[in-house]
Amino acid sequence: MKKEFKIGIAAIVALIILYLGINYLKGRNMFKPESYYLIEFEDVNGLAQSSPVFANGFKVGLVHDIKYNYQKPGHVVVGIEMEEQMKIPEGSHAELITEMLGTVKMNLVLNHESNTYLTEKDTIPGIANIGLMGTAEQDLLPKINQMLPKMDSILGSLNRLLNDPALSQTLHNAEQITQSLNETSHELNKFVSNDIPQLSSNIMSITDNLKTISNNLKEVNYAATFSKVDSTLHNVYLLTNKLNRKDNNLGLLLNDSSLYNNLNAAASNAANLLDDLKSHPKRYVHFSLFGRKDK
Repeated sequence: MKKEFKIGIAAIVALIILYLGINYLKGRNMFKPESYYLIEFEDVNGLAQSSPVFANGFKVGLVHDIKYNYQKPGHVVVGIEMEEQMKIPEGSHAELITEMLGTVKMNLVLNHESNTYLTEKDTIPGIANIGLMGTAEQDLLPKINQMLPKMDSILGSLNRLLNDPALSQTLHNAEQITQSLNETSHELNKFVSNDIPQLSSNIMSITDNLKTISNNLKEVNYAATFSKVDSTLHNVYLLTNKLNRKDNNLGLLLNDSSLYNNLNAAASNAANLLDDLKSHPKRYVHFSLFGRKDK
């Protein structure tokens, strides 16, 4: 009889330890006094039991149970266990936040301006904050679904473009152009390395010569030079004036037509005389060994 009693006691202790261990793993402390509150949501976004409850980023409790409110369809009542020292002011509310990995946590937004506090088992209003992932799901997913047909069309067009033989020819031409540009760049580098220094040297030499010429021009007495030029032009003017007048021999030669006519007549007579001399030389030349005969 004692043996069965000991077995029963051991089983009860094991069950108690198992119960306490399960609650400990859930984050509950059975030996610490806690207060219980109700929070009403329209959508719990997959909130699970034993989820932590935060206030100002600090864990202050756990989700104890989640029940559907059959007396008020469309609402879910969440029971939370809070530390006994945690007091919730009136006007506070709870919100559910969906994190990046899809987990949902509860955050209490406390109304610190109120001096009155809720009592245990009071109902706190709750709202669902869909968070970044929820926003992405509501806003981005519909747009992505609308873009998918266009993406398929774009990918199809891209595949046709990639399979077009003209593209390979264009790439080949681009490769040849690139090679030509490389050769041109090489020739340009040679020109810059070899010809540019020589050209720069020639330019420097020309610049030095121009500088020398400029220095020489600075030393020229322009007043004396222009005075000589004026004197020469004056003499030319006098000479031209004399050539245009008939009171001198050179002017008569250039301006008197009678002298020209006389010279022209003399030249004509000389030409006629020469022609007659060629035609009848015996009229003008007589030669005889025995003397001249008179005709």
